[in-house]
Parts: sequence; C-alpha cells; structure tokens
Amino acid sequence: MPLTPSTTHAQASAVAGESATRAHRREKKSRLHKDDPRSPLHRTERRWALAFVAAPVLGFLLFTAYPLGYAIYASFTRWNGLGLQVFIGFDNYVQLFNDQYFHKALFNTFFYMIGIPIGLALSLLLALALNRKIPGRTVFRTIYYIPVISSLAAIAILWQWAYNGDFGLVNQVLALFGIDGPNWLASTTWAKPAIIIMAVWKGLGYSMLLYLAAIQSVPRSLYEAASLDGASAFQRFRAITLPMVRPVTFFLVVTNVIGGAQIFTEINIMTPTGGPEFSTASAVWYIWRQAFRYQQMGYATAMAVVLGLLILVITLIQFRLNRRNSFIID
Repeated sequence: MPLTPSTTHAQASAVAGESATRAHRREKKSRLHKDDPRSPLHRTERRWALAFVAAPVLGFLLFTAYPLGYAIYASFTRWNGLGLQVFIGFDNYVQLFNDQYFHKALFNTFFYMIGIPIGLALSLLLALALNRKIPGRTVFRTIYYIPVISSLAAIAILWQWAYNGDFGLVNQVLALFGIDGPNWLASTTWAKPAIIIMAVWKGLGYSMLLYLAAIQSVPRSLYEAASLDGASAFQRFRAITLPMVRPVTFFLVVTNVIGGAQIFTEINIMTPTGGPEFSTASAVWYIWRQAFRYQQMGYATAMAVVLGLLILVITLIQFRLNRRNSFIID
C-alpha cells in the first residue's frame, strides 16, 4: 500500500502521542517513587527534616522543660541547693502564703508597675514630638536611646548617687526652686517612687523608638482625609494615631509587665537591704535572698513558681482583653 502524505502525518501523530504518553507515565512513576515513604530519597529528606527540627526541640527540652519540671519538684522539697532534697509536700506553699515579707515583696513588685502607663504615655508624646521636622531630632533620638543600651548596674549606681539626701544631684536641682528634697532611698514614702522614676527614665527610649516606627508607618492619606473633613489635631490623634499604634502598645504592656515582675538589679544595688522597713524589696529580690543568702532553695523555688503563675495569668488576661478590644473596634 503506497504511503500518502495523510497516512504519514497520521502515523507521525500516533507515534508522537505514544511517546508523550510514555513520558507522562515515566514522570508520574518517578513522582510516585519520590513520594513513596519506602523510597531512599524520601527517607533521606525525612532524616534531614528531623535533624533540623531536633535542635530547637532538644534545646527546649534541655533548657526549658527540664528546668521547669525540676523547679516544680524542688518546690515541694526542703533543700539548700547542694545537699539532699527532702520531700515535704505543700509545706513551702503554706509557708509562703503566711509569709508577710513575701506579701510585702509582691505588693512592692506590682506597685512598681505604676510606672508602665506613665512611661508609655511619655514615650508616645516624645515619639509624636520627634516625628516632626525639628532641628536636631536625630540627636534627641540618640540621647533618649542611650540609657536603653547602657549597663543597668552602672545606671543604678548613678541614680543612687543622684538620690543621695546630702549631696545628690536631684536635691541640688530641687534646692534651686526652694524645695528641700527628702533622703529618697532612706524614706519609706519616697523610696519606691524614686525607683519608678529611674525605671521610667531607663526604658523611655526603647518605647519611644517603637512608637516612632509605628507612627511613621501610618498612611499619610488618612491624616489628609481627616484634615479635609475638618478634624482637629486632637481628633486625628484619637481617631487615627491611637488605633494604629495599639499593637505596639499591647506589645509594650505585655513585655513591661513581664519585665517589671522580674525587677531585681535596681533593688539590689540601690537598696541592698530591701529599703527602709522592706519598702523596696521586690519578689525576685526576696527570692534571691532566701535562695542564696539563707540557702532555702526549696522555699525560694516555691515562691518563683507562684510568681511565674501570676505572670502567666496576667499575660493571658492581657491577651484576652486585647482580643476583645480588637473585636469591638472591628
């Protein structure tokens, strides 16, 4: 039978179709072979994936889960940190709930948190001011941020000298206005406010920087539209700036509460005995004293567990309130 152009074209099409089908089958077979759990390639990829995941998992188990579990167990023992642990049940917890010094330290710790809203308000005002085109704003930003990167111990020593009742810088400045300043750190009335002032000053630059970044990320079109509608500066601040920086505020509140509950260095340097009548002692400072000065490691661990639970509860409440406020605003 003689070949015609039409039959030749049909045969070529059939051969091409068969080749494409075979290629598709080979590709599908290769893909199935790759995804087959029994294939060497799949096993190799799985081993590498487990190797990458193992590092953070082992780190969590060794440096978080195990110490936490051991601390919880130690809180039920009488232990000096070196000798044998004697299991005593809930005696440590009963003791701390009846410990007036621990109650006082907890009260002082939460009293220090009064400085959190004060510091956030001042930081937001500074961020609004430094967001304007004023001469030397870069220098001012640097000056306000220097305390953040400075040593906390050095700053505590500096403020301890500034608060001195006889020759301190704070009282010298007050004397220029005819005010006789108190002996700040030796007064039950003024010792805690003095530490709050120092803590606010120390963290002002960090909060200001975050607020400044949040303000600069707000679209200018929102302010322009509000201005065209006749909104005043305060109305623009209340309706645009505050809602837009609310995530930063939430972050700062959570981190400041967690950090404020762990305040220690300032207390230990500025008032190493816990202040007059135990007026400046914080919970962490009291835990440290019981653990390393009086070798009551089991009792101190019980206090640390209680403090950790309080911080956890407060943080969860903050997340719940933030979620509820977000729903209301939306």
